[in-house]
Amino acid sequence: MIRKLSRAIREYKRDTVLTPVTAAMEVVMEVIIPVLMAFLIDRGINAGDMDTIWRTGLLLVLCALVSMAFGVLSGFFGARASTGFARNLRQDMYYAVQKYSFSNIDKFSTGSIVTRLTTDVTNLQNTFQMLIRIAVRAPSTLIFSMVMAFLVNARLALLFLAVIP
Repeated sequence: MIRKLSRAIREYKRDTVLTPVTAAMEVVMEVIIPVLMAFLIDRGINAGDMDTIWRTGLLLVLCALVSMAFGVLSGFFGARASTGFARNLRQDMYYAVQKYSFSNIDKFSTGSIVTRLTTDVTNLQNTFQMLIRIAVRAPSTLIFSMVMAFLVNARLALLFLAVIP
């Protein structure tokens, strides 16, 4: 069934691939920000080094802007991919209905066919968008957070590994 549905992606493959990539990059930037904050506090504020505070502060603003840009791009590509997927799926279903014999058409009411072409496809569109955005974002957050935790303190990160299961 998934193979059959994936044929409806067609010309929206680029957007379908760019959505998880930009979502993962957004997560990377969001995971870097707390590490920069720790650096700012440890090396800048505690040491009273205004130069480090300014440089790290500007880097934090840059990371936040880049994260926001990746988030917007992820939403844009995800919306284009999911609406294009739904458009192609409706078109495929419409042409499939046109191939029905008259006896098959008599078995289905017009309302039922219209419901299939609208509500069911809209549900698949929402599922597809959640799949390419959220289903990639959550594992990415887990992986990149664990990497950063090990970079900050490996012994404490082992505790996270024990608690996750």
